[in-house]
Amino acid sequence: MGAPPWRLLCCCCCRESDRNGVDDLKLKPDAADGEEGAAGDWYDLPPFQDFTFQQLRLATSGFAAENIISESGDKAPNVVYKGKLDAQRRIAVKRFSRSAWPDPRQFMEEAKSVGQLRNKRIVNLLGCCCEADERLLVAEYMPNDTLAKHLFHWESQAMVWPMRLRVVLYLAEALDYCISKERALYHDLNAYRVLFDDDCNPRLSCFGLMKNSRDGKSYSTNLAFTPPEYMRTGRITPESVIYSFGTLLLDVLSGKHIPPSHALDLIRDRNFSMLIDSCLEGQFSNEEGTDLMRLASRCLHYEPRERPNSQSYDLMDKPRGGAFTLQSIHLSPLAEACSRKDLTAIHEHLETAGYKDDEGTANELSFQMWTNQMQATIDSKKKGDTAFRQKDFSMAIDCYSQFIDVGTMVSPTIYARRCLSYLMNDMPQQALDDAVQALAIFPTWPTAFYLQAAALFSLGKENEAREALKDGSAVETRSKGH
Repeated sequence: MGAPPWRLLCCCCCRESDRNGVDDLKLKPDAADGEEGAAGDWYDLPPFQDFTFQQLRLATSGFAAENIISESGDKAPNVVYKGKLDAQRRIAVKRFSRSAWPDPRQFMEEAKSVGQLRNKRIVNLLGCCCEADERLLVAEYMPNDTLAKHLFHWESQAMVWPMRLRVVLYLAEALDYCISKERALYHDLNAYRVLFDDDCNPRLSCFGLMKNSRDGKSYSTNLAFTPPEYMRTGRITPESVIYSFGTLLLDVLSGKHIPPSHALDLIRDRNFSMLIDSCLEGQFSNEEGTDLMRLASRCLHYEPRERPNSQSYDLMDKPRGGAFTLQSIHLSPLAEACSRKDLTAIHEHLETAGYKDDEGTANELSFQMWTNQMQATIDSKKKGDTAFRQKDFSMAIDCYSQFIDVGTMVSPTIYARRCLSYLMNDMPQQALDDAVQALAIFPTWPTAFYLQAAALFSLGKENEAREALKDGSAVETRSKGH
């Protein structure tokens, strides 16, 4: 898979860590936070156990209709009920259809494997029942509804930005934990699989760690949200889970269930206003929104190997396996120039490269598509190119901004040129924004990674800058077939 860009998200999380709220829910400290860490192995739950069918029948009042909590009610092939054990401990019980798991041994092995997991970031599996034709799972009960309800069906107040960031961060930690326990596959990850516990913290449902049946589908029938490789092979892979994570990021950003293809079109066209939830206006900076969009676009890459990996240490910007050093990788001349913040050398490279990297990034980028009615746009680009060549970087910024603001077409090269122009004018934050925009348009363009590194170095973000250089180098190596 491609090098992870998740570290950008940690900046948002850190900036927003002290703000709280979700609908009328209030964030509370994690009960498991402490020396062991909220996402650590420690968790005060009883071991996995076998339940009798009679126990679960009593707990759910005879599987009463009023206790159904699954999304599709009693029309679902596998129905989830709420219940109480000994009239005290609340539980969620998933009852499979009679034909779902004909082999009791397979069901028990799968359930017990998932039942070994114990973590604050997931809804833990407490036990199962396998009697005659009955197959049931028993999990912790989450009283504060699903992410889908808080995003799509809220009644009083939309979910606020800090909680949306918390959802993304905790979900990444949950997936990371599952991977560490060799449960990398998650079936049909979506907003209904994320639930809120008593403390209003988001958790990943354990039910998705098991198929709906021994030979059942891993995804729902909504093909618009299905990973492309699953459509080809019918198999779920760890990269497929990352694709589904990307669809969840779109849900969090937009407050709507937008098909990935449509969302990617909006991102390429820079039509961010139609993608981001209008209820979030004023709650976050453009940089924060761009970070999430960039991550979503990479998770939704058509080629599985180009997607970021799922380990949350990348998201959290934590070192792993020793500190990364620039000496550990081979840097191209442009990467070297960006690592030294040699703006003159960067300018020479961009001027020599011209617009060849724009070719084929998207149909919208074909300059031959321009018409007479777009003469003003063409002129602003030409004037910007002339100013850039003559090193009049203030004029280049003005002209390229005119081209970008028209919004008819997108060009990663123009963003790259304006990025350098901003650096030349000691405006590193604006430069970083442009580098990220270029990468959102062209996710496998090493130049965008390297310019991002130069901007991050200028902002004093040394670790993030080095990671950007590492990402760019990895992408460049793959593109050359090494």
